[in-house]
Amino acid sequence: MPLATIDLALRAATVAMLLVLATSLFRDFRNVVTGRLAIAFALGSAAHAATSAIGTPSPLTAWHGPLIALSTGNVVVFWLFCRALCDDAFALRWWHGLIWLAVAAFSFVNCLWIARSGSARLAITTVNMIALGFIILAVIQTVASWSADLVEGRRTLRIFIVAAAALYGGLNAILQMLALPSDAAGIANLANIAVLAAIVAAIICAMMQVTAGDLFPPPREAPAPAKVVDATAAADQRLIDALTRLMADERIYRHDHITIGTLATRLSVPEYRLRRLINQRLGYRNFNVFLNERRIEEAKAALADPAQAEVPVITIAMDAGFQSLGPFNRAFKATTGVTPSEYRKLKATAA
Repeated sequence: MPLATIDLALRAATVAMLLVLATSLFRDFRNVVTGRLAIAFALGSAAHAATSAIGTPSPLTAWHGPLIALSTGNVVVFWLFCRALCDDAFALRWWHGLIWLAVAAFSFVNCLWIARSGSARLAITTVNMIALGFIILAVIQTVASWSADLVEGRRTLRIFIVAAAALYGGLNAILQMLALPSDAAGIANLANIAVLAAIVAAIICAMMQVTAGDLFPPPREAPAPAKVVDATAAADQRLIDALTRLMADERIYRHDHITIGTLATRLSVPEYRLRRLINQRLGYRNFNVFLNERRIEEAKAALADPAQAEVPVITIAMDAGFQSLGPFNRAFKATTGVTPSEYRKLKATAA
């Protein structure tokens, strides 16, 4: 069977799998930010499967432009999807759309004009350098936030998704920047689409092994409960009591760079057990959210205290355990609906 026929069959199968995945996600998770980004990522990946080429590109027609632009813009979607997968509170901003539009528009112009002007190699290199940049950002985001994720199924799956997508995307970008001869390019293209088909199939199978709520929490998810209602296991209850004492009496959340590992060491328990307890017994999906809730409560008490009316907001934030004012302001407003300064004024007026 000719290589071109196998290549076409693999591309068609990959596009079909991605479209089925996008349809399934749209049916069940279109109202969730992570779900919408997953849908966009699947559609962008389908465009990539249909248009990806390694080596010297063949003459491009008008219909290639939009698909290649969608494929290139998919690296921005991948970066945003990784951020949403790492943070249940992640929200899309208007400037996210501008970044995607800028990358897609540049790719479109690059494809239909710059590459045709005799600078095809420069055009390919530039686009793929951009892709590598966003892939690196996605990997950094995933690594930096992975330890704080308390949902075991999601922790495992997100590492697999990000690692597989980043590895494929990175290798694909590097191969496209290499000036491969035509015979090697044909083999590389076939291997490339075969690997992509295998990765897509593996991701779909892996997603079927976890609870949907682990990956895609419902919109406007209720805040995690502060108390355990049914802690039936005596050992778990003792651990919860010890954790409560650390938080309430020692205020360990104030410590710099506190991690779930250091907290587990203080409690003399394995990290996996503490992670499972905070997630399943206390209802938190992210360790940083668990810590920030305590920090915000302390800050609220300080801001409402007339005796601390002249204390700067940044001092209160730092005393509560925040490292800088920006994250404190964002976390405080996300919790209370107002800024720290507005909260202080409201409490002063009510007094």
